[in-house]
Amino acid sequence: MTEALMEIGHAADARFSGQAGPLTFDRGQATLAATVDGLVPLLTWLRDDSNCLFKQLVDVTAVDYPERPERFDVIYNLLSLRMNLRLRVKLMVGEDTAVPSVSGVYSSANWLEREVWDMYGIYFAGHPDLRRILTDYGFEGHPQRKDFPLTGYVEMRYDEDQKRVVYEPVKLTQAFRNFDYLSPWEGSFDVLPGDEKAEAAEKEAGDNG
Repeated sequence: MTEALMEIGHAADARFSGQAGPLTFDRGQATLAATVDGLVPLLTWLRDDSNCLFKQLVDVTAVDYPERPERFDVIYNLLSLRMNLRLRVKLMVGEDTAVPSVSGVYSSANWLEREVWDMYGIYFAGHPDLRRILTDYGFEGHPQRKDFPLTGYVEMRYDEDQKRVVYEPVKLTQAFRNFDYLSPWEGSFDVLPGDEKAEAAEKEAGDNG
């Protein structure tokens, strides 16, 4: 598989000189670098070339590096069932850079790009319906950015007592806490729930002995 992916990397570098490559490997995962101008032609070639046939776009995601001039990595995870190969295409872009939509190449990119826009604020030029998909209407900001504050924003929930939807500030306590493995927000005991049964059984066995 590594040899086949290396051949694809060499072919991409030769075909899209300066707009694709190099191909790198990290923990067995192949990653092919791309540029904004070369992204759509590269993905189209990877999909259609008889030696590639990456017909499935499994996921589009991003990584935020706020200290870097090209702040975001936009990552496309591709799968070729015919060749039994996986390939990651990575695009480095700045905060204000418009990334060309690949929804015309892969239909699955429609919702995936909307998710990246919602979470990171990365704009996809040419997307047919670029709007939020995970957060509620009227939400401000992009929650997966490293500089997104954990408190102060408003969330929407249904209040059972008032029998209506209410809006209230998000409050996420970030002080040190021990988890009780029952609630993600409250502190824990040193003894896990259920351990008291084992202690009672040991005590009973000792009394009977």
